[in-house]
Amino acid sequence: MAGHSKWKNIQGRKNAQDTKRGKIFQKLSREIYMAAKAGGADPATNAALRLVMDKAKAANMPNDNIDRAIKKASSAGENEHYDEITYEGYGPAGVAILVYALTDNRNRTGTNVRVAFTRNGGSLGETGSVSYMFDRKGYIAIERSGLSVDEDTMFENVLEAGAEDLETSEEVFEIYTAPEDFTAVRDVLEKDGYSLAQAELTMVPQTLVELEAEQQEQLQMLIDKLEEDDDVSEVFTSADL
Repeated sequence: MAGHSKWKNIQGRKNAQDTKRGKIFQKLSREIYMAAKAGGADPATNAALRLVMDKAKAANMPNDNIDRAIKKASSAGENEHYDEITYEGYGPAGVAILVYALTDNRNRTGTNVRVAFTRNGGSLGETGSVSYMFDRKGYIAIERSGLSVDEDTMFENVLEAGAEDLETSEEVFEIYTAPEDFTAVRDVLEKDGYSLAQAELTMVPQTLVELEAEQQEQLQMLIDKLEEDDDVSEVFTSADL
């Protein structure tokens, strides 16, 4: 992970998504619904539900919306079903792109994703064409502002908590974990009194691709089109933006 920082991209994504908050809440409601329907309505015994609830709270989703999605799952009929689908493809300069979708209509979603790629300088690939370029990781960010902890101390703390790696910048400590250790590491850091600015399971590219300004603009248009789709949950790329 050395040299890789997600924080800059996360901040840029948050700013861009402020104007799309309603759509974000709609997507999160669907994820909560799926997690609760699959594993039960109690986050204490349903780790997947707890993760997506944390994700929703980080996006400032109102508790009423969260509760409503859980209640809907508890009373849902057997005929209601969503499929989780991963699309893989390439953007400008060969940037690898992973698209996670949650859909009740595979044909609709597949068509929309393909059109987004082809009309914005990308191409949709076969299953497995780019997923091997990413690693599943737990990611935790702790902002350094107002925090009287140096890098050495933080490094000791995160290793003791069970993390794999620490990246440090002037603004933030970025902590990476194995996916199966993410929840435990997060809980230890919160118990130790740290305020977590970001905590999520994510896909980390093994190699970053640098883009020219025009290519960055084209890639951002592709990402925007994908994220505008109601069925698309997450988009990951190997771009060094």
